[in-house]
Amino acid sequence: MKKNKVITTEDILLKLCQSVSGVLTSATSSQVSYSAMVQKITKTSLKPDFGCFVLFDGGFSGLVVINFTAKAALEVYTNYMRNMGMPEEELAVLHTSDEVADVLGELMNQLVGDFTNQIRKDLHTHITQNQPKMLALNKQVNLSVDTNLDRPQARRVTFSTEQGNIFYLELAMDKTEFIQLEEFEVAEDECPDTILEQTQQKMKAKQEAPKTESGPNANDLLDELGI
Repeated sequence: MKKNKVITTEDILLKLCQSVSGVLTSATSSQVSYSAMVQKITKTSLKPDFGCFVLFDGGFSGLVVINFTAKAALEVYTNYMRNMGMPEEELAVLHTSDEVADVLGELMNQLVGDFTNQIRKDLHTHITQNQPKMLALNKQVNLSVDTNLDRPQARRVTFSTEQGNIFYLELAMDKTEFIQLEEFEVAEDECPDTILEQTQQKMKAKQEAPKTESGPNANDLLDELGI
């Protein structure tokens, strides 16, 4: 008898870690990696120096929190803006700047969006996210975030930037398992560049088609006229 594949909280956490690492590495053109070890925690919270969180709901509910140190927040922000072509003199120098909050919020939105897309493809379920919330915190503040889950499970993973600065990802979600009953093919991601290239090739082929057809027709007409 075939053994059914079971997807647990750790498997879902791994997909989230891959989304965080992939999106931030691509957006900043610098390596962002995560620890191979995961920590079980009892609750999620926003910690200094800069905290972001997003709630998600649907096939299962939960919360994603990322707590940056000031140096990590500035490094991610600076590398992202440089990658976007922002002049050095226009970059913010404090992690408490509104520009830093806006960029980290946008990146949080992108990485959780990538995560929900992976969940849709790999687990055949659907989850939606709300708008990210960001907060700069001083050393004396530690805010607990209530998830309102019946049987919450919480995990923490350490991430590091290319320059060795640290930030922490926390995930709280329903205690749940996904059991694969039948085999299915996972849809591949479509690269925007590939789609654009295919479209351009089709348009080029259409433009060349009339020219190719008109050659013989024109010659036939000339032959009939005896020219």
